[in-house]
Amino acid sequence: MALLRSIATVGGFTMISRILGFVRDILVAAILGAGPIADAFFVAFKLPNLFRRLFAEGAFSAAFVPMFAGLLEGDGREAARVFAEQALSVLLWTLLLMVAVMEMAMPLAMVVFAPGFVERPETFDLAVLFARITFPYLLFISLVSLMAGVLNSLGRFAAAAATPILLNVCLIGAILGLAPLTATPGHALAWGVAAGGVVQFLWLLGHCGRAGVRLRLPRPRLTEPVRRLIRRILPVAVGAGIYQINLVVDTIIASLLPAGSISYLFYADRVNQLPLGVVGVAVGTALLPTLSRQVRAGDAAAALHSQNRALEFAFLLTLPAAAALVVIAGPVITVLFERGAFGPDQADATAAALAVYALGLPAYVLVKALSPGFFAREDTVTPVKAAAVALVANVVLNLILMGPFKHVGIAMATAASAWLNAAILAVVLRRRGALVLDDRLRSRLPRTVAASLGMAVVLGAIMMGLEAPLAAAPWQRVAALAALVAAGLVAFAGLAHVLGAAAVTEVRDLMRGKDIA
Repeated sequence: MALLRSIATVGGFTMISRILGFVRDILVAAILGAGPIADAFFVAFKLPNLFRRLFAEGAFSAAFVPMFAGLLEGDGREAARVFAEQALSVLLWTLLLMVAVMEMAMPLAMVVFAPGFVERPETFDLAVLFARITFPYLLFISLVSLMAGVLNSLGRFAAAAATPILLNVCLIGAILGLAPLTATPGHALAWGVAAGGVVQFLWLLGHCGRAGVRLRLPRPRLTEPVRRLIRRILPVAVGAGIYQINLVVDTIIASLLPAGSISYLFYADRVNQLPLGVVGVAVGTALLPTLSRQVRAGDAAAALHSQNRALEFAFLLTLPAAAALVVIAGPVITVLFERGAFGPDQADATAAALAVYALGLPAYVLVKALSPGFFAREDTVTPVKAAAVALVANVVLNLILMGPFKHVGIAMATAASAWLNAAILAVVLRRRGALVLDDRLRSRLPRTVAASLGMAVVLGAIMMGLEAPLAAAPWQRVAALAALVAAGLVAFAGLAHVLGAAAVTEVRDLMRGKDIA
């Protein structure tokens, strides 16, 4: 399957998931607002998600996919299937032990992850309870990650990309159907997370069977391939998970700020996650097996071409998205969340965080696009060093900026550290000859920047004309935001075409499932 068509497949399903995620978050904001119950649930939800993104989507996928794809390329499907079964068995029993330990140690874990809650006993107790309900999600979603790696390596991206949709459906169902039956809506949401993990696992298990890869559960044995996989997982956990580590640091520090700070950052990050998930996750997911096969085959030219096209595609979508979010952060947050317990003050605080998060959006996506360049070549050490530098910078900047800027300072630190991480990865890849910008990318990147800035100016001018509708009744706000989004799309498309950042024929071919040279 062509690289950009694979990215479009993953991105399309991710877009559906993000839209459902917004529906979910709108319901959560209306019911929970930004108070103690919301803070407790968001921390509890972040805990398994942290480990999921570090060890399942991050470390495990980055270590497993190159090995599985390499076996497919060199030794055939049966050898790859045996390795997947061995990895599945060891992963399952390791996770069962980890979940059991965390369930018993959850109060201590909450002291570490949200120390500010200790001074608020009611919030602390809720966070511990919610986390105990949600944490088994890690077990199922980690197994989902293994099966997704198998399917992606086989060129079957759709089923794995659709799994987040199932989680959002479960959470929406929990809000609408289960919340009236539980002590608080937070209890319902926690059980929705747990159910989502089971549903996702069963979904991919069935799709692996349909793909002809029926994974059995042998006795766990530390074979040489499994030991090599384990040796690569720990360093990749830090290298691939810098963004998630930064968010946890943000949560720890935000718990020391006034009530609601964690919620402001959560809602802002949810909006920022739309382009990050659609573009960044899609690029990383599709690029890793492609690069792994090309590197294993010794085709350096093809690997460089894939890297360049992935970067071009990422820049083409993230730069205008970042520019737009900086300009229209206020209307976006107001339309999405300002209702019920989420009032104008909460909307203003969240919009300020979103505008700053958006400044780092291209960097977050660059990390996703550059990391496969290391993982495909089985280098797990360099990303760790880059991650360590960026993480230290994030902590230092958090402590400096949280005083004068409160929660917005935390967003500033996160964005700055992401740019630092991306810069380190790019420089090292370039020095190794694994990142050489071709003529096409060097020509189109500055044109994409110019088109994005031009679009931002257009949006700013239109916003002044829509000032009254943006402050009027809810339906008028929705109409005004829709007009802004449409105007931004038209402005960027026109400017990109005129400046030569992208050709209309290429976009048309991509939508028809064709790759572009």
